[in-house]
Amino acid sequence: MISKKIDHAFIMAAGRGARLMPLTKKIPKGLVKYKQSSLIANGIKRLKKYINFVHISVGYKGPILAKHLIEQKVSSIINTHKKGNSWWIFNSIFKYFDKPIYVLTCDNVTNIDFKKIENDYYKKKQPLCMIIPTTPVTGLSGDYIFRKKNVVKKLSRNTKSDIYCTGIQVLNPKKINDNIKATEDFNILWKRLIKINQLYVSDIKPKKWYTVDNIENYKNLKKNYY
Repeated sequence: MISKKIDHAFIMAAGRGARLMPLTKKIPKGLVKYKQSSLIANGIKRLKKYINFVHISVGYKGPILAKHLIEQKVSSIINTHKKGNSWWIFNSIFKYFDKPIYVLTCDNVTNIDFKKIENDYYKKKQPLCMIIPTTPVTGLSGDYIFRKKNVVKKLSRNTKSDIYCTGIQVLNPKKINDNIKATEDFNILWKRLIKINQLYVSDIKPKKWYTVDNIENYKNLKKNYY
């Protein structure tokens, strides 16, 4: 029997983190201190409890972050400096990767049940992309999800619904390349997936979820997540 375990994860950590200035003046967003280490190291530690292969994109202050990631023994590091957030899907070795892969952002602080998400992904017959939702959290912005059953029909920052995006997804890079015109922007990618009814939303929500998008979020991290 072919294993259905999703054993790869990709963390996007190339952004400048402008809204976290001055914390990110000298370090990339992923290196912002969290507990006894960094945001990204804590994320990697959580992932490695279930996932064997963790891949990271670097950009802003890339060499500093890459050194930290090598210490975390990640599987690969992809340089996406000055590229869009979905560039790696179409322009790196991952465009040949014909398996589902978890995609997360480095500012996610979350506790998710990977096994339940796997089961849900296969239950939904392996769409090109499946986004993981959460109930809106006070003080955190996000793309609100409108769906028919589990097929996403629209994403909106302005019109509210009962769920919005966490920044966590499951996608198959090779199948996306085979069916979607290349783009460097996840917002455009999602719109193209919506057009062919291949952007799904999971029924599984994280047990706990928070994101550090700005200084206020960072100040409230301990209160909201510890």
